[in-house]
Formats: sequence, structure tokens, C-alpha cells
Amino acid sequence: MSPTSFRRVTGVLFVCLAAGLGYLAGLLTANAAQLERPPLGAAGGLIDQAWTLVDDHFYGTLPTTQTRAYSAIRGLLSSLSDPYTVLIDPPSAKLESDQLRGQYGGIGVDVRRDAQGRTRLSPYHDGPAARAGVIEGDEVAAIDGIPVALEQKLEEIETRLRGDAGTRVRLDLVRAGQTIPIVIERAQIAPPSAIWRMVEGAPEIGYIAVRVFTDRTADEVRQATSDLRSRGAGAIVLDLRDNGGGLLQSAVDVSGEFVEGLVMIERRRDGGERQFTAGPDGRARDLPLVVLVNHSTASASEIVAGALRDRGRAILIGEQTYGKGSVQSIFPLGDGASLHVTTAQWFTPNRTAFDGQGLRPDVPATRTSDDRNAGRDPALDQAVAYLKSRL
Repeated sequence: MSPTSFRRVTGVLFVCLAAGLGYLAGLLTANAAQLERPPLGAAGGLIDQAWTLVDDHFYGTLPTTQTRAYSAIRGLLSSLSDPYTVLIDPPSAKLESDQLRGQYGGIGVDVRRDAQGRTRLSPYHDGPAARAGVIEGDEVAAIDGIPVALEQKLEEIETRLRGDAGTRVRLDLVRAGQTIPIVIERAQIAPPSAIWRMVEGAPEIGYIAVRVFTDRTADEVRQATSDLRSRGAGAIVLDLRDNGGGLLQSAVDVSGEFVEGLVMIERRRDGGERQFTAGPDGRARDLPLVVLVNHSTASASEIVAGALRDRGRAILIGEQTYGKGSVQSIFPLGDGASLHVTTAQWFTPNRTAFDGQGLRPDVPATRTSDDRNAGRDPALDQAVAYLKSRL
């Protein structure tokens, strides 16, 4: 692409950004706020002038058109001083969309890096990878014959492993110093966002852990509460530790399993407000409840924790939460990237703002690394003791 053509593309990108960049893809809000469209005016001329000078005089290799465009967008966003208004590159945007939808085509593995930077796999139980012979800790050296580089982002590797159900992918695995070629047929993967069990040593108390709020989470929590009640649970521990958020409506629906009525208040920059409420069909509104939180409890999970406490349904045990009470709308870009734009702020039913400050627990409890190694969970122990006193 010629320098002149690039400058035209850059100008269009800036106009598109100012205009709102398409339609809402949905993250933590159901309706995107209308974005104002300030004219570029002299700023557009300065951008064009700067790129002309770079094109004419820069000594070195010029970046690609995409790199220039992404750098220009990120530079614009940095002027907002908002850590949550960000550009997401196409691989990460696709992974995010798959995660929030709660299912994707793939081989059923978690991908991680070890201390030496090698890419390791953890297969899901009875998933395609596990059935094909992948075991915990296998190193993936190549995917479809293309080596996995140390500098590659995990998101890029995960994207290469994913694909339509029924398609195949060839992996070169390294295990005990031996290279093992393996071909895996992809399938539809739906990792659970919630897990549940009866508390060991307290058969009258059920435990539900929600790790992310997806399209499927509310149904999973309803299944969990029904199953736990059928097994004799007379109280529930809802564990939202290390839950970074997800879909707003999912958080509202999960809250509705335990409380009816007002869940949260959304305030837009024009001063307008919208209230989110839960319906009357929750199945666990009569059960004593405790919510576990920590520093990684954020965003949609803070909505649930704040709602259940404000409405008198639960106490919070654990650590102060992260403090992300702003709303991001997702706008897709033409190349598969997406733009997260902060469009509103959240408040608990009692109009408590938690953005930047988090929610303080009613009962502080910290789980140290020594506790984890020893299998101890002080917050869960305190929750069980509290609920036993209520039964």
C-alpha cells in the first residue's frame, strides 16, 4: 500500500473510532452508550502531516499498514488515561468471544508456559486431546508442522489449536525427551464455568465455584443449586475468588438464583441511570449463603457479591475485591480486532461505588501459598463455621 493510501486508511480508522466503530458485540453491558463524534479538524491534518514526513524521511524499515494503524489507535486511546478502553488484537478478540459464549471448536486443553518458557498442555478430562493420548505436561513443539516459538503469545497458540469441529490438527509433542506426533480431531468444547460439590466434613453445606460469567453460567448455577439441594444441602457457599468477570446479564441471572429484585445500577456519562433486576424464579432464595471473595474478584463478580450483600442475602468472607466497577462495550473492527470502550459505571443496590476501591469483606480471611500447599482454606473454613451457626 502506498503512503498516500495508508494515510487515507488511517484517517478512516480515526473517523470510525470517533463514530463508535460499528455495533455492540457484548461484554459487560447489554446496551452500548451512544458515542459522541467530535470532528478531527486540525488533528487529522497533523496526523497526515506527520506520516508524510515519516514516509519521506525515515531512515529504516517502515512498519506494515496494520502495525501503523494499531499504533495510531493505541496512541489515541492512551490519551484517555483509562486502562479499560483498549484495542484487542484479532487472536485475543476471538478467544474472548469464545470464552464469553462458553463454547468453541478445539481439542480441549489448557495452554501454559513453564519456568523455561516451554509450552505445556493440560488436557480436559475425556476431551479430544485426552482421548487421543495427550497427557498432563506434554510440551507442544509444533502445530501442523509449524514450530511453536518461545516468543509467541499464548493467545496465538490457543488460536492455532482451535478450529471448526470435525477438522484435524497435527501436534508434535515432546515427552521424556522423545518427539511424539499425534493427530487430533477437533470437537465442540464447552468447559464448565461453574463447579460444585458438597463440602467435605459438612454434608449439610453445598459449595459452588464460579470462575467466569458466560452465556451458560446461569444454567450451570441453577443445575448446581438443584443438585446440591437434592443431596441434602441446607446452605450454600458461593466462591467468586479469582473470577475476573464476564457477561453482565449472566451475573444478573446468577444473582437471581439467590435474590429477587434490584441487582445493580448502571450510570451513564449523561447522568442517566438504568436498573437491573432479577425475576422471581430463583431456586435458592431460602438457603443461608456466604460469598467468598479475594483481590482477583472483579467486575461482574463484584456485582454479584455487592448485590447479595446489599440485599441482605449473604456476607462476604475473604479479601478486598479488585475494584472494577466500570462498563466496557465491545465494538468489532473490520479485521477481527475489537475495541473495548468504557461507557458507564456500576453501583450496588445501595448505590455503593466500587470502581477503583473494591468491596471490603465482612470477615477478612487470606489464603497463603503455604495454606494452598497444605490443602488449607481459611476463608472456606470460616464460611462453613458461619453457615453451621445459621442452620
